[in-house]
Amino acid sequence: MTLELPADNHVHSEWSWDAGRRGADMAATCARAVEIGLPALAFTEHLDFTAWVGFTAPPLDVDGYLDAVDRCRHRFPSLRILTGLELGEPHWHTEAVTKLLAGGDFERVVGSLHTVPVAGGLAEVGPAFAERPAADVVRDYLLEIPNLVAGSDAFEVLTHIDYTARKWPIAAGPFDPYAFEEEFRLALRALAGSGRALEINTTVPLSPVILGWWRDEGGTAVTFGSDAHNPDELARGFAGAVAMAEAHGFTPGPRPYDWWSRS
Repeated sequence: MTLELPADNHVHSEWSWDAGRRGADMAATCARAVEIGLPALAFTEHLDFTAWVGFTAPPLDVDGYLDAVDRCRHRFPSLRILTGLELGEPHWHTEAVTKLLAGGDFERVVGSLHTVPVAGGLAEVGPAFAERPAADVVRDYLLEIPNLVAGSDAFEVLTHIDYTARKWPIAAGPFDPYAFEEEFRLALRALAGSGRALEINTTVPLSPVILGWWRDEGGTAVTFGSDAHNPDELARGFAGAVAMAEAHGFTPGPRPYDWWSRS
């Protein structure tokens, strides 16, 4: 039996500041989607106003990005292509985010957290692990998520709640979500209470334990996102992610790009 793929709701193209050097190409990604039978995808390009220690992300060329989406829609009429953004720490940049969202039609907006405090400011999680105890980095990350949820209504889906697992240092041993259950549940409870969806990000397979906590804390919807930064990463790991979502009682909506919800 052939798996019917859900939409990939978290994809980056060359318009994301970190994707061009990794082989991202919007048209090639669309061609790959058609090739593998993906019904829909959302190009959720990075929008990061937060200054990291030693780095500030370049701005997104919104007009150029939207023009590229329009060209791909004409070139690939069988593929449903959604516009979108990945907003980094939008609760810290409300005015700038509001202004940018007003200037474009963005159909899928995901919220993200990438940073934690370090000496001298804020750092992306990976470098932070080199400066601080690993467990402290994870706890600070997860404890900021309720603030993210409460402080911004600009996004509809929270992506990679397990971002720290992606960056977890090998020297610290296997990442154990149970060691941070209280903090995960607090973050998930806040998100569920806001009525938003949790993304099953497949860069590193989401632990079924975390998805079970999402259900337990009242979460009613999920989306699927590969976080692809090049065409070959599109819809990676979706077979396992779909099976896990179904096992936890989530079912697809009427359209391929709809959230999956619990009945």
